[in-house]
Amino acid sequence: MAKKQLRIALRNCGVIDPERIEEYIERDGYLALGKVLTELSPEAAIEIIKKSGLRGRGGGGFSTGLKWDITRRVKADQKYVVCNADEGDPGAFMDRSVLEGDPHSVIEAMAINGYCTGASKGLVYIRAEYPLAIERLKIAMKQASEWGFLGTNILGTGFNFEIEIRYGAGAFVCGEETALIHSMEGLRGEPTVKPPFPSESGYLEKPTNVNNVETYANVPVIINKGWEWFAGIGTEKSKGTKVFALAGKINKVGLIEVPMGTTLREVIFEIGGGLQDGATFKAVQTGGPSGGCLMEKHLDIPIDYDNLIAAGSMMGSGGMIVMDDANCMVSIAKFYLEFTVEESCGKCSPCRIGNKRLFELLEKITGGNGTPEDLDKLRNLSHVIKDTSLCGLGQTSPNPVLSTLENFYEEYREHVFDKKCRSSVCKSLMMYIIDAEKCIGCTLCARNCPVNAITGERKLAHYIDPEKCIKCGACMEKCKFGAIFIN
Repeated sequence: MAKKQLRIALRNCGVIDPERIEEYIERDGYLALGKVLTELSPEAAIEIIKKSGLRGRGGGGFSTGLKWDITRRVKADQKYVVCNADEGDPGAFMDRSVLEGDPHSVIEAMAINGYCTGASKGLVYIRAEYPLAIERLKIAMKQASEWGFLGTNILGTGFNFEIEIRYGAGAFVCGEETALIHSMEGLRGEPTVKPPFPSESGYLEKPTNVNNVETYANVPVIINKGWEWFAGIGTEKSKGTKVFALAGKINKVGLIEVPMGTTLREVIFEIGGGLQDGATFKAVQTGGPSGGCLMEKHLDIPIDYDNLIAAGSMMGSGGMIVMDDANCMVSIAKFYLEFTVEESCGKCSPCRIGNKRLFELLEKITGGNGTPEDLDKLRNLSHVIKDTSLCGLGQTSPNPVLSTLENFYEEYREHVFDKKCRSSVCKSLMMYIIDAEKCIGCTLCARNCPVNAITGERKLAHYIDPEKCIKCGACMEKCKFGAIFIN
């Protein structure tokens, strides 16, 4: 699984004891902070980050150096640096792993950010469901203070910087930076219209720089090895590496870190070991609930921010879920949309109402009641929601619907016109049938049917009443002769 990987953000995870600062220091820990404080001006340090091409790893992909520079230029008596550790994508655990395995790298990068932007206070917004990450972060903060890397007059340079922890309650929308800031202020976690951007008016209406965990984890290495080294990795517009959480119908699940430009085929079939039990690849969902489902024709696309967007998906924070023929793509779209409906803050109507109506259309289609007009409604409503929603949650929530409509339209047509789910996932479109030629009348299926939907005499072929059948599959599971199939 290590083949074709390059560990930058994950360089220390599993290598050092995260609760011993000495081991972090042995691997050049806090060397970058010392270099920045003693050898570089804030402008010079920001220029290194700019030239490196590092883009935000939380999903937005905005230039990290440019964001720092904007915050630095704003005049204020107090500024803040924020670490977004609110990792809400289903199946994503990249930020958690960095904080559990290498918390000092994030602390060091936040201090560097503070020096560059003129901030003296840092805040880590982390979901309370990460107890081990929180514990190790606290230990690392205490050690950094004792060793003189946090607090007042850091390394004798006159620079002061402190970090506090703020806890999130698991709201997906709080991954959006303005909603995150409101949550830290004790307010309802809802986004606001931008501008003003947090770099101008953020936490307590002060200039605030927000970056996610993985973005910070890259910073010390860039300072130590130089922007040329980092910029030499990846593609023209997406530099460095990206951490992905591989999950789904794949042999080797877990975290991987690959250079930008690695293809989906290399990730899934070489690093991930291909699909389980030799199954046929069908789709890969990138970018979590806000991403899209890509098919086989996309496997040779070099992974970077722009290529994934052009293909109808997105990088997101790095979730990657692999699917095979047993997955129904209409049902997959419904699954992700249900999550988005649940996690919407409800502030704007397109997201609050539009996504609910979109979900109802998908329920109607998977329930066997879809009409041809519903397919046009799905597409039109999706575009309206994307164009009119307030924040990134609503603007990207229709992506699973649009990408599956684009890449798997035939499955939608089968659900609507043929009332059939080729993957036998949508229960309302399933019909259990007994093959009269194979059935020997053993009565085993009838005796195990919980609703008495199967009738027939012993040693004669049996029959399943479709009106009574609840499609639980118990009969097929018990049949020893393969006489029951799904139509």
